[in-house]
Amino acid sequence: MENNKNMTVWQRLSHAFGPNALLNQDYPTYKFDRKELLKTKSKDEYEKELLQAQQTYYLANQWTKIESNLYTQAVYYEPTRLASFYDYESMEYTPEISAALDIYGEESTTVDQNGYMLQIYSESKRIKGILADLFNNVLDVNTNLPMWTRNTCKYGDNFVYLKLDSDKGVVGCMQLPNIEIERLERGMPAQASRQTVEEPKENRGLRFKWKAKDMEFNSWEIAHFRLLGDDRKLPYGTSMLEKARRIWKQLLLSEDAMLIYRTSRAPERRVFKVFVGNMDDADVEPYVQRVANKFKRSQIVDSQSGNVDMRFNQMAVDQDYFIPVRDAAAPNPIDTLPGAQNLAEIADIEYIQKKLVTALRIPKAYLGFEEVVGDGKNLSLLDIRFARTINRIQKSMIAELNKIAIIHLFLLGFEDELGNFTLGLTNPSTQADLLKIDVWKEKIVLYKDAVTAIEGIAPVSVSWAKKHILGFSDEEIKLDLQQQRIEKAVGTELTNTATIITKTGIFDNVDKLYKTVSGSTTGGPSAPPPPPGELGGGESELPPPPPAGGEAGVTPESFNRDNLKILLETDSLTDEDSFIDLSKGKNYLGEIENQLGKLLRD
Repeated sequence: MENNKNMTVWQRLSHAFGPNALLNQDYPTYKFDRKELLKTKSKDEYEKELLQAQQTYYLANQWTKIESNLYTQAVYYEPTRLASFYDYESMEYTPEISAALDIYGEESTTVDQNGYMLQIYSESKRIKGILADLFNNVLDVNTNLPMWTRNTCKYGDNFVYLKLDSDKGVVGCMQLPNIEIERLERGMPAQASRQTVEEPKENRGLRFKWKAKDMEFNSWEIAHFRLLGDDRKLPYGTSMLEKARRIWKQLLLSEDAMLIYRTSRAPERRVFKVFVGNMDDADVEPYVQRVANKFKRSQIVDSQSGNVDMRFNQMAVDQDYFIPVRDAAAPNPIDTLPGAQNLAEIADIEYIQKKLVTALRIPKAYLGFEEVVGDGKNLSLLDIRFARTINRIQKSMIAELNKIAIIHLFLLGFEDELGNFTLGLTNPSTQADLLKIDVWKEKIVLYKDAVTAIEGIAPVSVSWAKKHILGFSDEEIKLDLQQQRIEKAVGTELTNTATIITKTGIFDNVDKLYKTVSGSTTGGPSAPPPPPGELGGGESELPPPPPAGGEAGVTPESFNRDNLKILLETDSLTDEDSFIDLSKGKNYLGEIENQLGKLLRD
């Protein structure tokens, strides 16, 4: 504690997020010295301590080898990671993949009924208010979180730099280029020397490096969003597009081949039969070529040399054929060759597209490949499966948002409240919620049947049913019983409200206007109803005369709204003193304006 008092806030933050953090993930320590090993007269105890020290030393070497292996794995994966990033950039231009990334980002960051993407729960209103200001105002998660989520799904990683202030906490953020950021785990730089036990203390913790700028950041300066899935890619995440890389390349090749076939085989061609008669065989080809050039070829003059060049006008895909014919009476001198007849056969393209959609884990109906048939039950089932994928993405995003919240609270001095909050994102699947509701309905029905007495004896006790049917623990059952007892006491107090509170005072203003007493639970007998003959058809009674003085009673409808009056906070709505007449002030302003005008003219 004394050392913490002498540390700056940044040193304490590094200590909290460093290797000596709450998880106590530090190197194994050992003592193998004659002076510090053990001083005892028992040989057995000495041998035991000696063996334990040797085993601890062995475990320390094992720990070092494992960390060196992790660094070697990261070094070999780095070129592959860069190549995959370039593939992800190219895959962005495929409409299906681009739409899939948009769906990932949109479905993972849907807003709730209040218009917020991130839900914050805390028992402390102050902590909840601080975090709400951080995420909604400072970081603006409603704008930034969809982009962060999309990048995380695209690359598997997303690095965001946090701008920190020692007094205000997190005051801003900046998106970093994902391809240029390197994550350095503990023990990674120690690959040059194998004696990693004596590694410098500052190299033991997690940190990040910007290779292009030669900058190094602490773990609490960077928010690293990552989708953990493949251990071969550790310490980095796995992109949602990784499984579709090979299929995407096959799809590109197949689509290119289909387009080449269509452009080369689809157009119709014509066959012209040129009559050559008894012309010599050596002269037939030049003659036919000369005839074809008159129809199709045109001389092109080179602008640089001035020569006539025929090579630029090569035979096009819709070029016709000219065939010499010696029989003058040959039928159909011009024939038409049909184009390709199997242009609609794209089963191979559809097969690869299905594999691509399967790799993206998005229902085809979401991407527009097929229409919803029937009443949509099939899509509902697919929606539940897709919701699990979205929930996995949301958990990865929330994990790093928790880190940002902890850093912010730590800098503000709330070190004792670091765990007094919970962050959540909206579940986009209504079908998953309905399924949970159906499951709970069945559990409640089963619970009622289990505790209902049959001939005076219930099948099981209430505690057993809560534990084995509803899944309550012993502590939760005890807490539930305490809550039910308090709720019964509250219910009894509510039933006695009429005897405790005889008049609320809400209708006092109405009572003053109409000279009646309402809102009271006690009172005299009501007036008898009028005779039947006076309900209609006869002369109605005149309204009561105005009070003495000749003026009518004051009612809310009798006020003149043209006087610009302001209602004051008083008990009465009808007293003249309850208003300020602004019309007088308006007249005084006119007089003041006239006087100022005279002074200026003088």
